[in-house]
Amino acid sequence: MKTKLVHTGKIIDGQEVLGIELTNTKGTYVKIYNYGAIINKFIVTNKHGEKQDIVLGFDEFDQYVSEEYLSGYPYFGAAIGRYANRIKNGKFSLDGKDYQLSLNNGNDFLHGGNSGFDKKVWEVLSTIDPTLTLQYVSEAGEENFPGNLTVQLTFKLTDEDELILDFKATTDEATPINLTHHGYFNLSPDGGSVKDHVHRMPASFYLQQDDNYVVDGTLIPVEGTIHDFLEAKPIGRDWNPEEGYDQTYVLDKEYGELTLASETSEEKSGLTLTVYSTEPIAHFYTGKFVSVKNGKGGKDYQAFDGFCVETQHHPNAINIPGFPSTVLRPGETYSHTTIYKIVHS
Repeated sequence: MKTKLVHTGKIIDGQEVLGIELTNTKGTYVKIYNYGAIINKFIVTNKHGEKQDIVLGFDEFDQYVSEEYLSGYPYFGAAIGRYANRIKNGKFSLDGKDYQLSLNNGNDFLHGGNSGFDKKVWEVLSTIDPTLTLQYVSEAGEENFPGNLTVQLTFKLTDEDELILDFKATTDEATPINLTHHGYFNLSPDGGSVKDHVHRMPASFYLQQDDNYVVDGTLIPVEGTIHDFLEAKPIGRDWNPEEGYDQTYVLDKEYGELTLASETSEEKSGLTLTVYSTEPIAHFYTGKFVSVKNGKGGKDYQAFDGFCVETQHHPNAINIPGFPSTVLRPGETYSHTTIYKIVHS
């Protein structure tokens, strides 16, 4: 098992972008950039004995910051913060004070705003085989959030082909926080649409959304709807083929317990991606808005070429009193663990 730092020579905001490579004894390989905490590569061995990269992204770092990519930005493989998903009208009130955030998704706030954690160079705190810890300090007023927030994200690759993500955060002033990771997965050796991937999610309810995908606090049973993944089924079996899925699910679990969030398999590769999380929510997204030129190997990525399982707290919870709180206060520690485990047939 080993960890290796690779210098890119790219300087952003006065800091060098590094690639950090984690390899286990099976040869499973993960490459992470300290810019955006991006998972750039996740290479596993499929049932044919072939090495296969299961995440969407680019061959070269510069492509992640190109104007062409950012113009239709899908957040490939990045950490999301200070607040994941959407906040209605970009507004919230906390301890008697009103805040207005960026409106970077129509009339709403999305995934950290105009310059969220996905566009920051994180400090490399430690690299102990095969573990990487990154840190980012979000200063008070960044994207108009209160409080100086210190976030640490640790990646650990095990010999059981688990990539473990541990988030921790502290603040010196009360602030909303909701962190996630935005990896796009495709388990097929041929790439293309994920519609034939077989997906299961232990979630009996999903959250009602408005026309801009902002949740309003209403829970709807999945039974009898296209959103029912309680039993495994092909992703595209019931979907609207023009929309796919961009939906928030409430997992059947005790709050804070590390349990199954989803299980997705693909026949040709024989690979299954199992996601475990302490988080209460999984936002399932099949990439409707993805249109990216010159991805890995020169491939163009289209809508539905990848799926995301974005484990997190309830979206827009800062405006919905009935949801679990997303407010972090001084003296408290935010913590969140998500595990991506590869199972071979």
